[in-house]
Formats: sequence, C-alpha cells, structure tokens
Amino acid sequence: MTKVVYVNGTYRRYSDALIHAEDRGFQFGDAIYEVCEVRDRAVVDEDRHMARLGRSLDELGIPAPMSTGAWQRVIQETIRRNRVKNGIVYLQVSRGAGPRNFLFDGVETPPTVVCLSRPQSRAGQEAIAEKGISIQSMPDNRWGRCDIKTVMLLPASLAKEQAKTTGAQEAWFVGEDGKVREGGSSNAWIISKDNELITPKATNEILRGITRTTLIDLIERDGLTLVERGFTIEEAQAAREAFITSATNLVMPVVEIDGRPVGNGHPGSTSVRLRESFHEVAQMRHLPATATA
Repeated sequence: MTKVVYVNGTYRRYSDALIHAEDRGFQFGDAIYEVCEVRDRAVVDEDRHMARLGRSLDELGIPAPMSTGAWQRVIQETIRRNRVKNGIVYLQVSRGAGPRNFLFDGVETPPTVVCLSRPQSRAGQEAIAEKGISIQSMPDNRWGRCDIKTVMLLPASLAKEQAKTTGAQEAWFVGEDGKVREGGSSNAWIISKDNELITPKATNEILRGITRTTLIDLIERDGLTLVERGFTIEEAQAAREAFITSATNLVMPVVEIDGRPVGNGHPGSTSVRLRESFHEVAQMRHLPATATA
C-alpha cells in the first residue's frame, strides 16, 4: 500500500495527497506519465524511462518541471518513504491548473507533479507467468498519437474491462488493416514457426515500450531474429509462442488468444528464457544506502 506521495515539492500522506480541482490532467487528460519497475531496491531502466518522459513533455509542449538529477532524488525518496523493495514507482506530470479553458493560456500554475511508489509481489507475478495469460482482441478506437505516453487511458481501460468479462487478462487492439497494434497496457509479440520474434514497428500507432526496447537489446545479445512488422490475430493464434512486454509484466507468456490456444497452450520455452534473462541487460540503478531504510 502506498503510504507517502510526492506532490508538487512536498511529501504527503496518501490520504492528503491532493491536486487542484481544475488541474488539466483531471479535466482534459492533459498529462503524461511513466511507470518504472523497482526490483531489489533498484529502479529498472530509469534513464530510458526519463528520456521518454522528456519526449512526451516536449510533444505536448509542457515545460520540464525539474532536472534529471532532481527526478532521481524524488524517485529515490518516494521509494524510501514507502519502503518498497519490489514494486513500481509512478510519475505523472500535467500542464497545471487554472480556470477551465481549452486553450493553454488559462493555465495559472506550474506543471503538476506526482510521484508514488507501491510494493508488488514478485512471487505473485511469477505464478501468473508460469501459467501464462489470455488475450482478447478488439478494434482500436484510440487517438492517433499512441506514441506519447499520456494519461488518456479510457479506451484502454474499457478494453481491459471488456477483456476481463471474457476471462482474459489483456486486450490487443487491432487496426483497420487487421493487424495487431499493441495491448491495453503492453506491447504485443509473437514467435513464428521459423523462430522469428515479431512485434509491430514503433510508429505513432503504438507506444515504444521501455521493456520492449530493452528486450530488443537482449534479443540482439542472444543472436535471435527480430522482425518489426504487424501481424494478424490469425497469425498470432497459429504462432509457436506469444507474449506481451511492459514494466509491470516484464515478458509475460500468452497462452490463449480469443479463446484459441497458442502453441500447446502453455508458456513457450523462448518466452520463459527471455523473462528469466531480462534483467541481465536492463539498467539497474540501485538506491543509495541511505535510501534503503
């Protein structure tokens, strides 16, 4: 459970962590965010996450609220105050607050900054990975700039909720061309019969996942074959293996898509091996000794 939240320069109890009623993140979804894995008191791939956060801010024209060094200190202190050894740290930046106005010139405050951290059970995630997850596909009804990590997540939330009603744990968005784009909160992958690791190319139609990027490093290290292209649901169902990637799921095997098993209906050996090896190539920024209390 989150105990302490950083909000606009101060650390507050969870119940007291409040933002302005007319914050643009709340009223317009005019905000961006990042989620980093915390593993053994180390922030995973922090530099890549912060680079993407900076890009998202630039794309929306939101001024950077602090330097990279300041972000690192906020992240470390938030993790320390919440005593998180394994879990996540979440950052969110909105354009700020002011009388409700579609135009940016109504903003009267600096950007709103929130950082929180909470523990998650590694054993629980490993138990899920041992069985694999199910996917439900649905038409992509999101906006055209999915490459920006904004908080406009209602389509993803509705898709994941709909997937849940079918017994699936994730949704895959399918474009008008019939090709899978990505999951509600993950990137999509399949492994072909020819042992090619296939994932959609990172365009404005998908988010360039940090876990996706680090996994590509692992694929190159191990001499595997990467192919960046779209694939259909039918191709995914006929694939040797399938999996998703995200900071909270790492490499998560997919064993069923739209009610049909993938491969033998169990996590594939390559997916399992990639999951086990992921942190061998990921950046691990350990908290200072003073931040591990």
